[in-house]
Amino acid sequence: MSTSIFLLWLVSIPLAIHAARTNKIQPHGFLLNCGGNEKIEQDSLTYTPDDNFIKTGNKSEIQQEGLVPLLSSVRYFPDDVEEKFCYHFPVNKGRKLLVKTIYYYGGFDGGKEPPIFDQIIDGTKWNINTTADYAEGLSSYYEIIMVAHNKVLTICLAKNEHTTSNPFISAIELLYLDDSLYNSTDFGKYALVTLARHSFGSHDTIIFPDDKFNRYWYPLLDDNPVVTSHTSITPSTFWNMPPEKLFENSITASRGKTLVVNWPPFPVPKTYYYIALYFQDSRTPSPFSWRVFDVLVNGAKFYSNLNVTTDGVTVYSTTWPLEGETKITLIPPNNSPVGPVIAAGELFQLLPLAGLTLTRDVAVMEDLRKSFNKKPQDWHGDPCLPKDKSWTGVTCSSGMNTRIISLNLTNAGISGPLPPSISKLTALTHLWLGSNELTGKIPDLSQLKNLETLHLENNQLQGSIPESLGQLPKLKEVFLQNNHLKGSIPASLKNKNGINLKVTPGNEVSS
Repeated sequence: MSTSIFLLWLVSIPLAIHAARTNKIQPHGFLLNCGGNEKIEQDSLTYTPDDNFIKTGNKSEIQQEGLVPLLSSVRYFPDDVEEKFCYHFPVNKGRKLLVKTIYYYGGFDGGKEPPIFDQIIDGTKWNINTTADYAEGLSSYYEIIMVAHNKVLTICLAKNEHTTSNPFISAIELLYLDDSLYNSTDFGKYALVTLARHSFGSHDTIIFPDDKFNRYWYPLLDDNPVVTSHTSITPSTFWNMPPEKLFENSITASRGKTLVVNWPPFPVPKTYYYIALYFQDSRTPSPFSWRVFDVLVNGAKFYSNLNVTTDGVTVYSTTWPLEGETKITLIPPNNSPVGPVIAAGELFQLLPLAGLTLTRDVAVMEDLRKSFNKKPQDWHGDPCLPKDKSWTGVTCSSGMNTRIISLNLTNAGISGPLPPSISKLTALTHLWLGSNELTGKIPDLSQLKNLETLHLENNQLQGSIPESLGQLPKLKEVFLQNNHLKGSIPASLKNKNGINLKVTPGNEVSS
């Protein structure tokens, strides 16, 4: 999949120390201090070391005076053998997540520019390039809203053709969102990549604890007048649950005048976007505290006759086409006694998912990974996706519902038993594990109805040859020689029409 992704950059200056206020209830999820050795407190949040979520990579401290704690360490990945380096998070399947990865290079490896590399979340990949931000003394972050499609979510870093040094990461936030947030999106096909999230008329960035999901709402001031709200709102009554603090200020226009906002403050590539706009009448509640106006985006009608009261309202579109500069225009009726008003906006790019490897197949490969000793070093993350970073020896089908169709680890140096769950790889056509050090019994493979070839020769397998092998309708070739098998060859296998069967030498079996 090739998709142009324009991503939001973190604009907090690393030298600015934030006060820690830790008496707040922490958001539900994971907050990781990557490469750190102890818990740190920042912006009312507690970040823990990442050691329990990844088994590879090295740690480095960044020696820079005044650097915020969260950016003072990195985990980096110098290995030239592994294809990708993955964090594994136990998650609730079907839950909505906000995933934020944070990067600050800090010259940890003695270099002058940060490396370019890939980030892969559950098989969907995009490019990480923090060079421009670092040149301005800034850190960078990438944020995505998605649904967990399995019980384990992986966040991986991988080298690509542009990588000249070691991939690295400073922090990870993986937080659960309420199911109602952004729920008009088809998260079975898409994720939402955050491009812009602004509080209009504000001077300060709104973060946790004001936003309980730690979404960053950056201030946006222009030449339009700013008004202060005279009443509070209830976030739970709003689409997407914006923080109450977001509505303290809004921008407006004079009585009966059109309000124009150039937002987002940068051009965007031509594609479809999720746009959410937030409004509240700033006046003291009364029977007359409401405003009506049309909302246009680049001249196209976004919402007609929007009635904005002191309770506030959200309007949104899940697939709105944009290209280049964007202009939000609010047009009141000619006789309107007040001008239009707007408090905030969010903009997301729709990111088509690379596809999904069948959950059962992923679980089986995790069983194999745990069962095998000396498994391939790149067996991390999704076994199939992205396609150019699939696991060594694994071949997968194409399409949205990806299946594992072949496993070839001939002479790969693996050892250990074959777990019974391997029989759940029901799309498997070829299973080649010959010339290794596999032990234990050959498990029941009766569910592998598509299996055509089975190579288990030159191992240390024991026990009998399963009767079920003779019942596999498509099986044409079975190599079992040079193991420690005993007993007799099942008649259903020996007499199978057209079978290429090799059992000897090396086994104590009779025909």
